Amino acid sequence: MTPTDLRPTPPTTRRPSPPRPPGHPADPARSETTSTESPAAPARTETPSAEHPAPASRTPPAEPLTPPARTTTPARPAPAERPVVGRTAAVGRSLPGARLTRADLDAAASRIAPYIVRTPLLRGPAAGPYGPGLLLKAEHLQRGGSFKTRGAANAVLALGADRVVTGSSGNHGIALARLARPLGITLTVVLAAGAAPAKAAAIRALGAQTVQVAGGVAEREERARALAEETGALLVPSSDHPLVVAGQGTVGAEILADAPGTETLYVPTGGGGLLAGVCLAAAGHPVRVVGVEPALTPRYARSLAAGHPVGLPPCATVADGLRGQRPGRVPYPVVRDRVDELIAVDDSEIIAATALLHRHGVDAEPSGAVALAGALRAGRRERAVAIVSGGNTPARLRTTHPGPLSRTRIHTATTLTKEHTS
Repeated sequence: MTPTDLRPTPPTTRRPSPPRPPGHPADPARSETTSTESPAAPARTETPSAEHPAPASRTPPAEPLTPPARTTTPARPAPAERPVVGRTAAVGRSLPGARLTRADLDAAASRIAPYIVRTPLLRGPAAGPYGPGLLLKAEHLQRGGSFKTRGAANAVLALGADRVVTGSSGNHGIALARLARPLGITLTVVLAAGAAPAKAAAIRALGAQTVQVAGGVAEREERARALAEETGALLVPSSDHPLVVAGQGTVGAEILADAPGTETLYVPTGGGGLLAGVCLAAAGHPVRVVGVEPALTPRYARSLAAGHPVGLPPCATVADGLRGQRPGRVPYPVVRDRVDELIAVDDSEIIAATALLHRHGVDAEPSGAVALAGALRAGRRERAVAIVSGGNTPARLRTTHPGPLSRTRIHTATTLTKEHTS
């Protein structure tokens, strides 16, 4: 599969590009029920320099990607004050007008450091106009199998709570469930009707309770809010919370630190927590930030065009982690003020990008391949990074033995080469 197979139409929304970083080449073309569910071919990489240069013509010998050493569970920090519970803990009365800053991101990075790994940059597929110049931020190798561990950890560590409720498509629930047991938290995860069975089973295997509702993401979120209010639990949304956004922003901060010559960041976009976090990390930086949405649910493109958040009907995109129906109140203004472009990719492009990653040994789920699909559609020859946001495929979840704060990835016969480690 080549990128030319994946480029049918122009992007959905575009803003002018900011100035290029020094030394960069010019771009050549512009019913509710309650209940409790491997590696592919190797990928080879090269280590970019501090300026993120084009790779040499010869690829260095591959070396195994060694999983980070297991660590003992860090002591749970005491919250500054007793957290607000129920509805107001999520987006509530104090948030309108509040603005996230780089200080929030820096605080998140320090707070969550013992609970996450600094994921590597991998050399992307040598395909089409990119050649070997595209890098992949490997959040599928994150603890819990996705970037969601970052925001989940930041929220529960900062707020403190004995009981937590969330609504999730799966990965946020898995992330919270992995944190809940060692931190002594009772967790309930509300799932929509179309939630992946393997992800629901993984959440239950980690000790959390799941509640499944009839309906889509909107119904899921309403039930989670009501349940938190009824029980006095802390509501930790999957994206619509400033602490979650700040935690997700550490992905962008790591990319810009490890590959400072990056010209464009491609970010998978659902509720917008990751995109808003990356926008926060990119504040004051000339890097272009491009959000990539499933064409079946382009909520941010529609909302920016309308000038306010717009709700969409439920959809059944193959990218199950990106099926939200409306931008979050917290992420939306951050995205509005900083994102450079929004691209919509259809399911066939997402499936093709997923298959391309699998052929190169990157175990991405469809939602995790959306950013690559957007990069391939854009077809720009530039120094770019696409975020592989998750790798919780049914096959991987079935063969994984999840444990609190341990890696859920089992690397057998894998020869991914490290780009950057910490």
